[in-house]
Amino acid sequence: MRFWRKGLLATLVLLAAPAAIAQRAPLHQSFDLRVPWTPEPVVVAGRASLVYELHLTNEAQDTLTIQRLEVLDEQQRVLVDLSGGELIAAVGRADRAKGDDRLRMLPGMSAVAYLSVPLADTAAVKLRHRVVYTDQAKHNLTTEGGNLTSAIRAPLLLGPPLRGGPWAAIYDAGWERGHRRVLYTTDGSVKVPGRFAIDWILLGPHGGFAKDKGELPRQWFGYAADVIAVADATVASTGEGIAEPTTLAEGAAHKVPLENAAGNYVALDLGDGRYAFYEHLKPGSIRVKTGQQVHRGEVIGQLGFTGESTGPHLHFHVSDANVALAAEGLPYALTSFRILGAYTSIEEFAEGRPWTAAVSPVAGSEFPAPLSVVDFGNSR
Repeated sequence: MRFWRKGLLATLVLLAAPAAIAQRAPLHQSFDLRVPWTPEPVVVAGRASLVYELHLTNEAQDTLTIQRLEVLDEQQRVLVDLSGGELIAAVGRADRAKGDDRLRMLPGMSAVAYLSVPLADTAAVKLRHRVVYTDQAKHNLTTEGGNLTSAIRAPLLLGPPLRGGPWAAIYDAGWERGHRRVLYTTDGSVKVPGRFAIDWILLGPHGGFAKDKGELPRQWFGYAADVIAVADATVASTGEGIAEPTTLAEGAAHKVPLENAAGNYVALDLGDGRYAFYEHLKPGSIRVKTGQQVHRGEVIGQLGFTGESTGPHLHFHVSDANVALAAEGLPYALTSFRILGAYTSIEEFAEGRPWTAAVSPVAGSEFPAPLSVVDFGNSR
């Protein structure tokens, strides 16, 4: 009996031993990683890229600090590797935190990484994201997610939205409050309608955008310029009735309600779920009605200074819905223009300096580069 008890005890010990010494990989609550829409490639200056946002939410009951962000393809190749100053510049938060504070995220806090991933071509790609971070105990940790497959469909080729030139393509993905980084959540989900928006401003022969000090809208070279249809299309909607400030100072002094941000506008249905938006049009200048058929090059309105605008210009973008804000901005290409040169910085443009001329004007058929200067010819 004693032997049986000893044998049983030994057997139980042997059976229990593996369970006692088994080690499981440690798990950590960390970031929820999401890409809330399906991005499509865009071609700028002859190079394809995927432009989108990675949303990060700290789901841990601990402060987490992002150290590194990588974008990887199916072959485990790192296409984007952000750390230090580059990482800080790529990340934005609703509270507009600055510097290193942008990367230090309290429990429940969210951030957005604004990404531009270089591609070999416009074929479909599968990507995922790797985030390296530390917790409050300074442990170095890693999580992966936010998987996506890019959308593939026929590229959208459009005619110019304006005639003549020189026109400056005012936008830059790195601007803190530029169209690329302004999120709207007006219908229960976050959207970036201006992801590929361009503000078109007419220049003088040697630079500058207005006569005298440009205090009055009519002093701007582009004011009241004809705005034209970029394709044979159907007018999806128009918005009118927004008055124009008498001076730029008057416009700056008044906060524009969100519903009036686009000012007077026209939206064209381009087909395949894509809509072209023309915003800030001159009061009383819209020549088309909802449901009307228009042809490429047809005048639909005039450039103005209505809505949320710092000066007379044409805001143009393409999105996936017939609404100004609750839609995702989509890429496109413009045809029939010449690249005359570019500004090297927004400061050069704002100070009215001459742009840097191209060695020789180049014919373009793509999405214009930031701060490029182009001529649209007669645009017919």
